[in-house]
Amino acid sequence: MAETYNLEALGITPCGQVHRNLTVDDYYELGVATDNCKTAKTGALVAFSGDKTGRSPADKRVVEQDSTKADVWWGNVNKPISNAGFATNKEIAIAHISGSDNIYIVDGFIGWDPDSRIRVRVICTRPYHALFMHNMLIRPTTDELAIFGQPDWHIFNAGQAQSDPGNDTVSSTTSVCLDFERQEQVILGTDYAGEMKKGMFTVMNYILPKHGISSMHCSANESLDGNDVALFFGLSGTGKTTLSADPNRALIGDDEHGWDSKGIFNFEGGCYAKMIDLSQEGEPQIWNAIRRGTVLENVILDDRGAADYSDTSITENTRGSYPVEFIDNAKIPCLGGHPNNVIFLTCDAFGVMPPVSRLNAAQAQYHFISGYTAKVAGTEVGVTEPEPMFSACFGGPFLVWHPFKYAELLAQACDQHNASVWLINTGWSGGAYGVGKRFSLKYTRAIVTAILNDSLNGAEFINEPYFGLGTPTTCNEVPDELLNPKATWADQDAYDAQAKKLGGLFAKNFEKYADGCSEDVRAAGPKV
Repeated sequence: MAETYNLEALGITPCGQVHRNLTVDDYYELGVATDNCKTAKTGALVAFSGDKTGRSPADKRVVEQDSTKADVWWGNVNKPISNAGFATNKEIAIAHISGSDNIYIVDGFIGWDPDSRIRVRVICTRPYHALFMHNMLIRPTTDELAIFGQPDWHIFNAGQAQSDPGNDTVSSTTSVCLDFERQEQVILGTDYAGEMKKGMFTVMNYILPKHGISSMHCSANESLDGNDVALFFGLSGTGKTTLSADPNRALIGDDEHGWDSKGIFNFEGGCYAKMIDLSQEGEPQIWNAIRRGTVLENVILDDRGAADYSDTSITENTRGSYPVEFIDNAKIPCLGGHPNNVIFLTCDAFGVMPPVSRLNAAQAQYHFISGYTAKVAGTEVGVTEPEPMFSACFGGPFLVWHPFKYAELLAQACDQHNASVWLINTGWSGGAYGVGKRFSLKYTRAIVTAILNDSLNGAEFINEPYFGLGTPTTCNEVPDELLNPKATWADQDAYDAQAKKLGGLFAKNFEKYADGCSEDVRAAGPKV
């Protein structure tokens, strides 16, 4: 009789073959044979997610229960679904999984700190999804797998089955649901692999703060002697990946971390990097990680089987998933001490934020909750204004508690362990987008170096008038005049108007969080 790994206890009655924790070679063989996958010249497995090529945040639902109702920050991020509605979704998923020719089980851990980790079992029907989670979860050793036992969380990925738009609060044929009481995630109507990764990040964002542990959407690296840990927060386009990927420092992780009484720990066993316009010169560490065992998602191959990273015919959100040890300078296990520096990155296309500021505790919480960056205007005729983008805690779609809870935990950890908090603007200088220039990466790297070698802390600081930020008057290898953003503008009145405008946008955005924040944090915003 074929082994079913006790799936029947979950209501799954397998019709086909059940595979548990296969080898990479097995996933390749089944992916090519059954899942329309291809093998690139580098050896990576190329897979396609179908119609959905990114997350579906509007279709995320959280089960509303007495045990969690008071904890969850309900609203656009966390929309409720009833117990019965979740059960209907799960029935659809189980029916699809049961009837599939192949069922894949992947067991792994989330969290490199053994005291905080959770055991996860993924149940899916596509080999590419299984290899993806094999990469992204922390892979158990043979001995750990033998005693893995009952998982803490189950993921039922039936993305090829559609949800019922008439079911409770489900609004489309896609539904991504989390049940914190049953400890289950159900995915319907989307094959985008990132839903599994970010679903489990959301789970950690619920569990850890409940125990007083900071959970963070950031990258982390460490000096080679292990004495200096730094965190980098930032939304897309701010330089988080570029600035944290330093060949002279060890990479702890690129995306998701916790900070407990012992220090920093990565949640994941892998990286999920953007592939758009990837080049060997620009990002050599990621380039070298694209090899056998890597999953390339929605990447186009040319006639010779080489990846064309500039091809966006499927999506601009092309991705690569690979084990963290594929990065040459990754630190294994992915653990570090307490950070010396916490760096918030913003790309300010309005051109008014200082290149670097040192934040006090209240300012750190205000700017963390704001999670600001700006997008440059598109190519439409007449559209010339930058567009602000705010994402609470630099990871708004994955929060469960009110943003102030995450900000407060981060501020407490920084205070307890004497970490300095910095805001770096990698955006425009000398004018807004269309007038000024993007701040030189060479100078941004010099600022980061000055922060990490502690020389910037010794500089003289003055307060910038509109945002109240402490800005240094000097920084090694950076011209002094560039540190004062207003001084770089030819039209001083235009700077004042733009600064007031951006300050007003900050204030407007913060209104939705103000009731849950302390008075000192509310007062730490721009003075407009």
